[in-house]
Amino acid sequence: MAVSVSLQCLGLVTLAAILLQTIAVAVSFVYFNKVLSTMQESFSRSSVSCLINTNLHSHFEDSAEDKKSDPCWQVTQQLHYHIEKTMADRFQKEITTAMRDKLTGVLPDLRPGVRGDPLPKVAAHVTGVASSTEPPTADGSRSSRGYLGERIRAWEGQRGLSFLQNMELRGGELLVPRAGLYYVYAQTYFRLPSTEETEETREEGAQLVQYIYKKMSSYTVPILLMKSSRSACWPRGQEPGLFSLHQAGTAFLQPADRLFITVSNASSMEMDGRASYFGAFLVG
Repeated sequence: MAVSVSLQCLGLVTLAAILLQTIAVAVSFVYFNKVLSTMQESFSRSSVSCLINTNLHSHFEDSAEDKKSDPCWQVTQQLHYHIEKTMADRFQKEITTAMRDKLTGVLPDLRPGVRGDPLPKVAAHVTGVASSTEPPTADGSRSSRGYLGERIRAWEGQRGLSFLQNMELRGGELLVPRAGLYYVYAQTYFRLPSTEETEETREEGAQLVQYIYKKMSSYTVPILLMKSSRSACWPRGQEPGLFSLHQAGTAFLQPADRLFITVSNASSMEMDGRASYFGAFLVG
């Protein structure tokens, strides 16, 4: 009988301890939850008040260290950073789209093969070889053939840096295969000997001129397309004088038109393929 009473007392004590522990946990949970809610609400009010009641003048007057330690300043700085980043990304995307749309309307005009059949590859680049020119014309006057300067006939069209693609090289002339707008270019390189090399005294400078001509089958006189010139003084030291003339431009050419180059001082030309060359290619 005494054992039964002891067991009942132990059970009541255990049940009471469990109830007390449960009540303590519940009270602690309610308390900490209330404290957390209060802190969250206080932080929210503080953040909103930073955005609404920010005193710009006080921020400008504060030192850099004070700003960094101020929670309101940190909140506004983070917000400003995210706003600026979002606006910059959107602006970049809109500008990129606008530029792409703008270029889409322009590029087809620059690349006519996009809308219709692609343009054939018509191009040539010929380089200088051993000099071979017609006799010079006295005083640079127009020769009986109808062009100025001395004609350059020795061009290489197959070896080295030169090439011919759907164009022909005949007697120093490039033969145009089809009508269209062509980009034409030329460079000539001159080596003027020094007075010590020639043992001559020259008081006047040299006039270097380069011409690009077009010859048409329907017209007997060649047509001057471009002209480039410069005045060069004869070198007086031991080293020769080195000069180059370069010019380029576009011209509308017809089938069977021919392009050729003349210069004023062919005897002084350096016919290195990397220094003296000319060519053309179809652009439209």
